[in-house]
Amino acid sequence: MKIVKYPDKKDWNLLLQRPAIEEKAVRSIVKPIIKKVRQKGDKALRKFAYEYDHVELDELLVNSAEIKAAEKVVDIALKKSIKIAFANIEKFHKAQIIEDLEVETFPGVKCARKSVPIQRVGLYIPGGSAPLFSTILMLGIPAKIAGCEEIIMCTPSNLNSEIDPVILYTAKLTGIQKIFKVGGAQAIAAMAYGTESIPKVDKIFGPGNQYVTTAKLLVSRKGIAIDIPAGPSELAVIADDSAVPEFVASDLLSQAEHGIDSQVIMISNSEKMIQNVISEIKDQAEKLSRKHIVSKSLEHSRYILVKDLDEAMELSNMYAPEHLIIASDKDAKLAEKVINAGSVFLGNYTPESAGDYASGTNHTLPTYGYAKAFSGVSLDSFVKHITFQKISKKGLQKLGPSIELMADAEKLEAHKNAVSIRLSKIKENG
Repeated sequence: MKIVKYPDKKDWNLLLQRPAIEEKAVRSIVKPIIKKVRQKGDKALRKFAYEYDHVELDELLVNSAEIKAAEKVVDIALKKSIKIAFANIEKFHKAQIIEDLEVETFPGVKCARKSVPIQRVGLYIPGGSAPLFSTILMLGIPAKIAGCEEIIMCTPSNLNSEIDPVILYTAKLTGIQKIFKVGGAQAIAAMAYGTESIPKVDKIFGPGNQYVTTAKLLVSRKGIAIDIPAGPSELAVIADDSAVPEFVASDLLSQAEHGIDSQVIMISNSEKMIQNVISEIKDQAEKLSRKHIVSKSLEHSRYILVKDLDEAMELSNMYAPEHLIIASDKDAKLAEKVINAGSVFLGNYTPESAGDYASGTNHTLPTYGYAKAFSGVSLDSFVKHITFQKISKKGLQKLGPSIELMADAEKLEAHKNAVSIRLSKIKENG
């Protein structure tokens, strides 16, 4: 990680740049994959599974025997932990249910809004070296609470055409019944357009590598909804002298281990704290099994020394991190100044990994600066809000003239006539 002391504000944008993504090169690979899946369906999925994952797939759908067998091999203590996380995530997302509303906006004019679940949703769950079973909880639970009619899941298998048992156990616990052994950009294409085995969905959720992310963005341009634009995982930590260096270092490393393109940033008004954290990072990193990934990630990460905590907050808001930790005894006061962040973790005893797994908030969050305009996944992500209106005869008589004048001012004659004809009929009938 590079140390930057008291950077000038004119240099902040350059300082906060994310790792570059080779978008053009990735698109050139992903576009043909999407095209072939649309054209050849399951046949293309089997071809890509063999080509990219070196696995021969007879059946794409996970059968009930595989799910039952997986449940038996998952450690009892892990099952208990998953159930605790399940309960917390469910509790927090159930609290997000919003009552339907009805308002009389004008005498005789009633407007209403109700929430309707998205009918078919597709969840993408990364596998490989880090099977993210926690993401099943983060996506499956709000989908169930929302009342989505069909929830399908795609996740890559291993070389033996098997899904990690804890992924299957968590999917069953969450109530997801259709699980497909498909990963990568091809899984996104399958859910977007449908194949012989995999149903077409209305919205796609879930994280993934740059190929998965690019596939999601490409299908979204063709009318398929996605959860949020996303890039590599990232974390910013604001730490003052009241922070604990061991804690800060552990948090930075916890995000750095996601992938070589992850980015972590420490912002502090204390040079001593930065030096202490650097020392801790060196010690802790050596003991990690994924230290080769961590070392690559830290190459494009930063320690930034600022003059005070107000400047730290300003810098953080410009960066708009996916995760923000405020490691300070002034955390409550500083939290009020947060404008741009996916999810915020306050105080010395709130590790980012709590939000990743079990505190209750959702860990599917906007990255790459999208937190300036996007929220993380929530119950709202799985519903549509439909508005209704009903106007009585008297209501139209009162409101109609205003509508006529506005339509006339915009030179939209047919809009005006839709009101004028009704007003004439009301007058005619007395």
